[in-house]
Amino acid sequence: MIESFDTTLPAITGKKKRKVWVYIPDEAAESDTRYPVLYMMDGHNLFYDDVATYGKCWGLKEYMDETHTPMIIVGVDCNHGKNHGRLSEYSPFTFSDPSFGRVYGRGKMFMEWLTETLKPFIDAEYPTLPERENTFLAGSSMGGLMTLYGLTAFNGYFSRGAALSPSVWVGPKRLWRMFRDAEIAPDTVLYMDYGSEEMGNHDGMRAGFAQTASVLMGCGIHVTARIVPGGTHCEASWEKQIPFFMNTLLYEG
Repeated sequence: MIESFDTTLPAITGKKKRKVWVYIPDEAAESDTRYPVLYMMDGHNLFYDDVATYGKCWGLKEYMDETHTPMIIVGVDCNHGKNHGRLSEYSPFTFSDPSFGRVYGRGKMFMEWLTETLKPFIDAEYPTLPERENTFLAGSSMGGLMTLYGLTAFNGYFSRGAALSPSVWVGPKRLWRMFRDAEIAPDTVLYMDYGSEEMGNHDGMRAGFAQTASVLMGCGIHVTARIVPGGTHCEASWEKQIPFFMNTLLYEG
């Protein structure tokens, strides 16, 4: 089942409300089982077509119900505000781009809110396994970039992550420095992919993706990296990757 509630993120959007969507396995109502938690960006795009930005969601509810995957998913709506609200919220640093101009990075504020405000609330209200080893992070595009940042810079909270089509183009060298400077536990696991049909969207994406995977591996992270044949930059393509990243997040050796 899916529940939702309104929240605010004062440091970024003041008193403006946004939704948080929470998927809970149906079995939770009939048992005392507690579940790992996956925090995801762009919550409006995860479960329902009618609220998805482009009219197509990830189909996560259907996947979770059909596979009986034992996990709680918490999806946070992005900042839909003007002045590049989403880009700003999901970037760990300020950057400039010919298409977007200057984008102020507020990713640290977002992750501080998620870990210090949202996570304690979720752990208090839902049957979670709150420890780091059972707390994961995922997102796509700029949300994928935020996943890479959150998993490394906030590694004390998250043990595993899934970054689909991450926007490493915003500043790859700065990202790599951030990864190398982070304190990362040796059990950290990451799934990361990029669609083959996306490679031309930004200059040097194939090399940038490969180098990002290499740097993350050099930091001791257990990286599963894929180039998805025929993969594109959209929810329909990311939906097809759900089995791959779910298997990585829940893999027990």
